[in-house]
Formats: sequence, structure tokens, C-alpha cells
Amino acid sequence: MTAPKPHLLLIDDDPNTLASLSRAFRLAGYEATVCDSAIRALELLRVERFDVIFSDVVMPGKDGISLLEDLKAAGTTTPVVMISGQASVELAVRATRLGAVDFLEKPLSTEKLLVTTENVLRLRHLEEENRDLRRRLGKHDVIWAGPVMERMLAQVDRVAASETRVAIQGETGTGKELIARTIHQKSARRAGPFVTLNCAAVPGELIESELFGHEKGSFTGATGRHIGKFEQAGGGTLFLDEIGDMPLAMQAKLLRVLEEGEIERVGGDKPIPVDARVVVATHRNLEELVRQGTFRADLFHRVYVFPIVLPPLRERAEEVPVLAEYFSEQVAAQNNWKEKHFSAEALEILKRYSWPGNVRELRNVVERVLLLSNAETIAADEVNLALPASRNGEPSNTVENGTLAHRIESFEREVLLAELRRHHHHMTNVARALGLERSHLYKKCQQLGIDLQSERKSD
Repeated sequence: MTAPKPHLLLIDDDPNTLASLSRAFRLAGYEATVCDSAIRALELLRVERFDVIFSDVVMPGKDGISLLEDLKAAGTTTPVVMISGQASVELAVRATRLGAVDFLEKPLSTEKLLVTTENVLRLRHLEEENRDLRRRLGKHDVIWAGPVMERMLAQVDRVAASETRVAIQGETGTGKELIARTIHQKSARRAGPFVTLNCAAVPGELIESELFGHEKGSFTGATGRHIGKFEQAGGGTLFLDEIGDMPLAMQAKLLRVLEEGEIERVGGDKPIPVDARVVVATHRNLEELVRQGTFRADLFHRVYVFPIVLPPLRERAEEVPVLAEYFSEQVAAQNNWKEKHFSAEALEILKRYSWPGNVRELRNVVERVLLLSNAETIAADEVNLALPASRNGEPSNTVENGTLAHRIESFEREVLLAELRRHHHHMTNVARALGLERSHLYKKCQQLGIDLQSERKSD
């Protein structure tokens, strides 16, 4: 696919200058939009995206310096190059302080114009890469406070330096994948890939192909060779999330790979050596699953070598203020919003909440409250508005009034929604947790007006 041409906005009240500039830029391969006033330019900037803005300083009505002031007030990040036939050091300094990236004097040489444009575009690209890198790295930061997480992270440091297999246990939303990434980043395999597979999210009939890959024509729809997760993770780490949901037949095949160090693609006829450190995670009790006969004892002993238990957020309330402020800064940066901070009363309310969705739910609430709040300091009432109606396991306000039948129905709906989120909408696990048949669970959701498709998208 051909990359789109850089789009430039040229602002000048002289039609000859605009014609000359636009022709030079178009011959050099740029797309140029011309505009004869600062007012019109502001209108264009509301509806179009530009890569660089070139603006004259002296124009009737609103001049270039006033335009810069408006752009700065609006938080515009598009680089601006000022052009003037009446240049002075004072004017150039003022324009730079208002955010101009360069200041060119008329008459302009085409060579100088194009070199400046290339430099500005290169600088902008580097800044965008830097922002993206900080954003991606920020997603994998382990933010913590207190002795519980300090002890847990000490375990992470110790086991990361080895090739020992790790099993991470914790409720949904506690950050199991984050800990697995940290182990990878602190290990000797850090230069290799970190590959993930959620065993609960892949249909049983496809999980072998996802893990081991397949050859062309090995089954209907296999139109080409597919490289599986084990090969993709060569020299790095393979993270198997929710391993407790892996089908028994697949467990036997995984056990063989862990013992032999080689896989065989679906439809293949030769073993392929693999070199990936396997880290697993689950929100379920694997020992109990072994007793129930739904998880192989021999596989359990292969993967459950060094268990790391992630405590739920309600057991480490001292971390909530630290995490809330961190997420506030992260969300604001990702959306180019102004930073906001929580009042002491607001943080106290967050600490008292039980967080059934753990750290993931806290981040969602922080993002919600940033959207709701208009002040620089987030108040307690704004946090109350952003929190779910049901707090600390107590019935919500919608259940406090009405007939007994209505209250029971409302409570059932809240319980069902909570279990759906806790089990990632894996209906078999939800049914098992609630002691229901799958068919009864679907009927109950329908009776309670729960749209499973919409709930799955919003989770």
C-alpha cells in the first residue's frame, strides 16, 4: 500500500505567494491546501488534518502571531512554520515561544523550503514514535505499593533469572499477563518474542492449530501453512492464559511438547524442535481441577513448578491511590487530555470499594471519571457517579425499592453480569460456577434482558 502524501496547509494573503508555494510543494510530491486568511485556516483545521502548517505573519484581520496564539490555546500539535518578509529577531523569538518550529524569511528559496519541510516531518515522526513507545511501555509497567506486592515482585525477580516454569494464579483483572511480561523482560530471553494465547478464548477444535500450526490442506479452510504460537515464541516466552480451560485432549498433547521439546503441525509428518519458555496463568484452582478430573495431574506437575499468587485488589487497598493517579496520568496522555488529580476524599472512596474486577476495573473507572469531571481536582461525588451502582457487594439502589419479585430479578441480573465478566463470558464456566445447565443459563439471560453480544463487546 502506498503511503499517503504529507498534507500541508499554506496560509498567506498574497495569491502569488500561495500559487508559487503550492506549485513547489506539489512538484516535490506533497499535497497542499491554500488559504488566504487566518480565520479561514482555523475553520479548515477544525475539519481537516494537516501534517505541517506554513503561515505568513503579516495578514489583514488576524495576523500569524494571533493565529499561533489560537492554535496553542486549542492544544493543536501540528507543527507550524512562520514566514515573513518583515522578519526580526524579536518577532522570531515571540513566534518560537508560541510554538512555531521554524521561522523563514521571504523571499523563499525552493531548496530551503523543502529542506525545512523534510526536517519538520522527520521531527514529527520521531515525536510520534516516542509517544507511541512511551504509551506501549506504560501499558506494561508494574505499579505497586505495600509489602504484599513487594514480596510478590521479589519472587518475580528470583524466578525470572531461571528457566523454571511459572504458574500465575489470580482473579480476573489482577494483571496476570503483566506479571508474565515482567518475567520475560527480566529474563535472558528478553530479546526474543513474548507470545500469548488465551486458552479460554479459542474453540477446542482450533486450539491445536493455534499452538502447533498447520500445513496447507490439513483441514477444510487451511489454504496455506500456519505457524503456531510455539514456533512464533522461539527464543522467547509463550504465555498460556487460562490454562485451566484447555480441553483434556489438548492437555495430553501439550504435556508431550513440554517433555520432548518438539511439536508437530496439524497435517505435518515430521517433528519440529521448539525453544520457548512456557509461563501459564489461571483464575481457577488447578489442584481442585485435578481432583475433579478436568485437569491432568501429570500436566499440573509440569507447569505448576513455581506458583505466583496475585492477590485481589481488595486485599491491597493501599495500592489504590497510587494506581488511580498512575492510570489518570496514563489515560490523559493517551487522549491528549489535561492531567487531573484525585482529592483525598475521592481516593478514600476508591479505597473503600471492593473492586470485583480488580485492577482492570479500577482503570476503567478512572477513565470514566476523567470523562465526567470538569475540574482539575476530581471530587468525591464525581467518583461516586463513576463507580458501579452496586458497591462492596451490597445490592444497588435499583434493588432497594419495588416488589420482592422485582428486587430478586435485579439481584439475579447483577450476579449474572458479575459472573460473565469474571469468566470472560465463557458460558460453560459461568454455568458451572452458578450450578446451572448451559441451556438454563442462556434462558435466564434472555429472561433478565441481558444481551450477551453487547455485554461481551463492552467488557
